[in-house]
Amino acid sequence: MNKDILVAADDHEGGLCLPKSSARLTQESGVGYNKASSLSFSAESRRQIHYCRAPLPSLSLRRSVSRRQNPRSLSLLNPLNKCGRMSEPSKVIHIRNVGHEIAESDLLQLLQPFGMVSKIVMLRAKNQALLQMEDLHASVSALQYYTSVQPSIRGRNVYMQFSSHQELTTDQSSHGRNSDQGSEPNRILLVTIHHMIYPITVEILHQVFKAYGFVEKIVTFQKSAGFQALIQYHSRQEAVEAFGSLHGRNIYDGCCQLDIQYSNLSELQVHYNNDRSRDFTNPSLPTEQRPRASQQGYLDPANLYAFQQAGASYAQMGRVAMIAAAFGGTLPHGVTGTNERCTLIVSNLNTDKIDEDKLFNLFSLYGNIVRIKILRNKPDHALVEMADGLQAELAVHYLKGSILFGKKLEVNYSKYPNITPAPDAHDYLNSSINRFNSNVVKNYRHCCSPTKMIHISALPQDISEEAILNHVSEHGTVLNTKLFEVNGKRQALILFKSEEEATEALVSKHASTLEGNTIRISFSQMQSI
Repeated sequence: MNKDILVAADDHEGGLCLPKSSARLTQESGVGYNKASSLSFSAESRRQIHYCRAPLPSLSLRRSVSRRQNPRSLSLLNPLNKCGRMSEPSKVIHIRNVGHEIAESDLLQLLQPFGMVSKIVMLRAKNQALLQMEDLHASVSALQYYTSVQPSIRGRNVYMQFSSHQELTTDQSSHGRNSDQGSEPNRILLVTIHHMIYPITVEILHQVFKAYGFVEKIVTFQKSAGFQALIQYHSRQEAVEAFGSLHGRNIYDGCCQLDIQYSNLSELQVHYNNDRSRDFTNPSLPTEQRPRASQQGYLDPANLYAFQQAGASYAQMGRVAMIAAAFGGTLPHGVTGTNERCTLIVSNLNTDKIDEDKLFNLFSLYGNIVRIKILRNKPDHALVEMADGLQAELAVHYLKGSILFGKKLEVNYSKYPNITPAPDAHDYLNSSINRFNSNVVKNYRHCCSPTKMIHISALPQDISEEAILNHVSEHGTVLNTKLFEVNGKRQALILFKSEEEATEALVSKHASTLEGNTIRISFSQMQSI
């Protein structure tokens, strides 16, 4: 599907476009909750996936598709499977070379332009996936398109063909399953970490999962499947919400992917509070001397913090850990760091005063801006594409409900991943005034909601307080000012009567020219001058 169509679809959303996670979509479609593992299939079904093991049937035995039932499918030469055999059209699409870094949501974005995906099963052990489209026409259209266009996800080529299955069914028995794994919703989650480049601790897991409810207990352990954890919530509903929001997401960019199933345990037993297990309902439990990392066969999760304590560079830490350090050790309350959606939809804009550059000046406080587009059909709506998901999450966290030009902003995630380059989309990708091109940690440290006070830097050396006031006072009542120097560079603090006035001054005057200098404006967290 043309990306312009995807972007235009946001014109009709009314600003509320919080997409369901891919895990929730598949839960509602009926495949069951335990879809991330090939273990949800019977042994017979798994054997059928290996097409090379079965003899080729005669063409006379192959089921044909009626021209009357599906005339378009007959125009498609059935793609060859990996054995060189022609596959019969099916609603089920078999995808190979699905790396651990690829999430369900990535696969959904690849196929949803052709129709609704009703079921999805990730065969992680085989780097494969099975996706069932709503009807045969949708799967044929997808395969027809990807026969001429090489599908690629996160830089990895994936390969598609019709599955030998006409329908996906799940085997509800526990044959071959992990003994801790169940299929029914439960308040205890079994979490497997794939592609674990950076170590994961109880504290990190708690930070990620506590956003969805009260986490009572966490136990971590190492098994053949990799690093795993059991996470117990206070209620089943909290666990269901965490499952739907986090399954398939990465803790850090490009690694540490969460593969979540429901456990069949009824209660976790925790005997020690340490970096391997924690009972948050009983802080008085004793600690235990931890074995050396070399004895365990995997990296000591405490090393994540040891990098910082030893004075090592931030580049050695996981990106989220680096940003958390900029905020004083933990991300702001309510920010998980796991969001992967980069494009936001902003609504309830003042159409008489807003433009793309003013939106850039505001949203660039929380990350680099790629593109901004004000929607033609709804001029009080705009799309803002940030450089990454965490920056988008910070913008939503700090700006939702802020007042701009007399209107209360609604800031939500768009359902589409990016803004298509177009004449009516302003491109800021290579802009020199993006704030996060340098001093990244410092810029994260200064992230905050709009305040009454603005900080102005890059001022001319001989600038006067009067000249600064003349430049910004049109936007509101100035209560106090302070002109000062830091490392020989002139800076100023301006206190307005209200946050709305300070916000208007920032969006209107950031990156403007004052006596030959391009000035920079941000919010100050100081309460008074």
